Amino acid sequence: MLKVGLTGNIGCGKSTVARFLKDLSCVVFDADQIIRSFYEEKGEVYQRIVSIFGREVLDQEGNIDRKKLADLVFSDEEKLRILEEITHNALYRKLDEEFSKLPKGSIVVVEASLLVEKGTYKNYDFLVVVYAPYEVCKRRAILKGMEEEDFERRWKRQMPIEEKLRYAHFIVDNSDSLERTERQVRDLYVRLRNLADFSL
Repeated sequence: MLKVGLTGNIGCGKSTVARFLKDLSCVVFDADQIIRSFYEEKGEVYQRIVSIFGREVLDQEGNIDRKKLADLVFSDEEKLRILEEITHNALYRKLDEEFSKLPKGSIVVVEASLLVEKGTYKNYDFLVVVYAPYEVCKRRAILKGMEEEDFERRWKRQMPIEEKLRYAHFIVDNSDSLERTERQVRDLYVRLRNLADFSL
């Protein structure tokens, strides 16, 4: 099994690259989506968040309001650290469980924002960094409905993209057309497939 971390800064197009890789038969896990599922299933992660941060992070139906939670933790480093500890520990357990079910020759891709910042890129055989400059990322995020203030605070929490590139085994430049990005991903897949076959 080849484990690949897929990262990049907010708005860079990680999900687009992940989708192309999935279409090419990689097994893709979206860390944000898994964490969102913990909130929705109202299990251990949900219970711990409500007990620590209070019912003010819930909406009228009793669901975790992700914007309320983000507003609370992004203004307090300690609260952010606690939230990340809760969600990331549960995420790693879930990923290990899912990995154990996969065939030996699988190419597994985990899409996550903070792999470099948290040092968890070391858990993967290879790291793919998706690149797009700040202005492009900002424009894309706002077009998707993100408020400018929310984009800025999330961007500032992330390592500068130019610095993050130094950790990459592979880089996908997603600052241009979708067609150009798809060509790069196809080339990347061929290289990963060869590496996965070699490691069998």
